[in-house]
Amino acid sequence: QVQLVESGGGSVQAGGSLRLSCVVSEYTHSTYAMGWFRQAPGKEREGVASFGDDASTRYADSVKGRFTISRDNAKNTVYLQMNSLKPEDTAMYYCASSQALAACDNPLAYHSWGQGTQVTVS
Repeated sequence: QVQLVESGGGSVQAGGSLRLSCVVSEYTHSTYAMGWFRQAPGKEREGVASFGDDASTRYADSVKGRFTISRDNAKNTVYLQMNSLKPEDTAMYYCASSQALAACDNPLAYHSWGQGTQVTVS
C-alpha cells in the first residue's frame, strides 16, 4: 500500500504563494498518475492538478496559470506550487495516487490518499 504524506499548508493573504509537498513511500504501478485534490467545507472533493505517467497534465480551470504540479523522482516527492492565491482556494488539500496512465481529475480513479494539509487564504 502506497503511503502519501502532505505538508506545506498554512495561512496566507490573498495574492500570496504556498508550495505543497507530498512524499510518496514508493513509486510503483500504483503511482502512475499523481494528483492534488481539495475539499472545502460543504463541498465535494475536486481535482486541482494531476499528471500522468505519459507526461500529460490536467488543471482545474480555476487554477490554470496559477498552480503548477511537479515531481522530483529523486526525492519521491510531488509538489503543488500555488501562486496568486485567492480566498476561494481555501480548502483541505490532498495528494493521491492512481494506476491510471494519464492525468486524471476524477477522485474515483485514485486509490491511495494522504491525510491532507489545510490551506487558508484570507
